[in-house]
Amino acid sequence: MSGGEMSRDRFERGLLRVLKPLVILVLFVMTAFPFLYMVMLSVRDIQELILEPGSLWPRAFTLDTYVDVLTRQGFLTFLRNSAIVAVASVACTLLISIPGAYAVARLRFFGRRQVHFLFLAVYLFPAIVLAIPLFVLFTMLGLRGSLLGLIAVYIAQTVPVTVYMLRNYFETVPRSVEEAAAIDGCTRLSTIWRVVLPLSKPALMATGLYAFMIAWNEFLFALLFLVDKRESWTVSLGLSQLAGSIEVPTTVLMAGSVVLTLPIVIVFFASERLLTEGLTAGAEKG
Repeated sequence: MSGGEMSRDRFERGLLRVLKPLVILVLFVMTAFPFLYMVMLSVRDIQELILEPGSLWPRAFTLDTYVDVLTRQGFLTFLRNSAIVAVASVACTLLISIPGAYAVARLRFFGRRQVHFLFLAVYLFPAIVLAIPLFVLFTMLGLRGSLLGLIAVYIAQTVPVTVYMLRNYFETVPRSVEEAAAIDGCTRLSTIWRVVLPLSKPALMATGLYAFMIAWNEFLFALLFLVDKRESWTVSLGLSQLAGSIEVPTTVLMAGSVVLTLPIVIVFFASERLLTEGLTAGAEKG
């Protein structure tokens, strides 16, 4: 390598060392600032906000907005409903996806190579296309206004992608480990339970978090099926009601937004390591 090439390489490395933290800082500020501003608004008094709308840091912090949004606006009930829907959706999605993904990854059957693409073909249809038929069907079945019906819709939404994600991960599990379990007398189901699932915890966390975020944040089907029954509303539906009311102060609306966002943030950071491992390993081929 000539002297000119060495100096250019040294310059590029130095430039990358300088730009890397700057780019990370800019991206962090762009991501964190809206959430920080939302939190700051949620703990401000509405009179102070009217007098000093451009001020970011409040003179005095107040939690009255959270008391208002959780009690008078009914968000405690909405949180309970969202938690029921999200947890049930995650549990049922994984219960269906694990054997389905394992079958596609390990078993030999006609159309095996095409079946996961057929799963993903569901996402070619916009949600609004399915909304009206589902509305009519659930009305006929008496499930409109029921959390059970909403859970069924979310399961149908998330199963195709979770099968695809888990299938990619299961293919990275060495076959020799499963063969050793079979030699020890394990059946196919016990092999999945005792061998495959413990090795697949990162992928299970990633797919579970994906299903949880879909069920927690989804709005269209919640509006369609639950709008007539306020006691069954989810958090996203309750927040929409706050946003559409001119009587609700901006600070209370921001408190509702924090209540909607905070559980996802907590779950994400609590499972960040397993989530990262699950996403990267699921993209690899063993």
